[in-house]
Amino acid sequence: MIALEANVHSVRERMAAASRRARRDPAETMLVVVTKNRTLATIQAVYDLGLRHFGENRVEEAETKVPGLPADITWHMIGHIQSRKAGRAVPLFDIIHSVDSVKLARSLDRLCTGRAEPLPLLLECNVSGEVSKYGFEAHRWADDPEQWASLQAAAGEMVALPNLSMRGLMTMAPIVADPEQARPVFSRLRRLRDALAAAFPLADWHHLSMGMSDDFEVAIEEGATYVRVGRAIFDPGSPSWRKD
Repeated sequence: MIALEANVHSVRERMAAASRRARRDPAETMLVVVTKNRTLATIQAVYDLGLRHFGENRVEEAETKVPGLPADITWHMIGHIQSRKAGRAVPLFDIIHSVDSVKLARSLDRLCTGRAEPLPLLLECNVSGEVSKYGFEAHRWADDPEQWASLQAAAGEMVALPNLSMRGLMTMAPIVADPEQARPVFSRLRRLRDALAAAFPLADWHHLSMGMSDDFEVAIEEGATYVRVGRAIFDPGSPSWRKD
């Protein structure tokens, strides 16, 4: 418990320092604790330290955790959702970061019919060009008119869905030896967010979900409003290939 508290304090201090370097208010960036493969007791211990935003990668795992933890937690879906599992995700999560297709957005919209408030969502965009990454293809959006037109068409349809609420963009950077190597990816997502905000000014494009244990400081410097951190809190000594 003492080590966990020290790790949380360290992450928060690093977040605040990165914000100051970028001349941003530290309150502008939310720490989302990635809880995949963590026990209820461990998650409860982090909750007891004052954290309230938690992220899960898999619907099946969230189903075993959400009912057993305090009701005031804000649950973030940060992993890939298969369309056939969308109905199971809707009652579990307060916001979905990983909407990576119009098909999934349509399914979520239909499943949220009658919901008291629209379901907040972020569009997952592959701005690195890695074939292993999910998300809308966006690595050439600024230089490829066809890719930019495709993104605009998808965003325009999703913005119009009545039971969903657009909140911004999400991406995953490549695993790199130096966090500075991830900076162009985060910068590209920020520029894409700004371009979509100009194209669809009635939607809320405020959020940028980017940055994990190895690179969240660079992500904050580039404008992240959500950082998804697990390993730096629970197991800071583990290797970087073990993604959050």
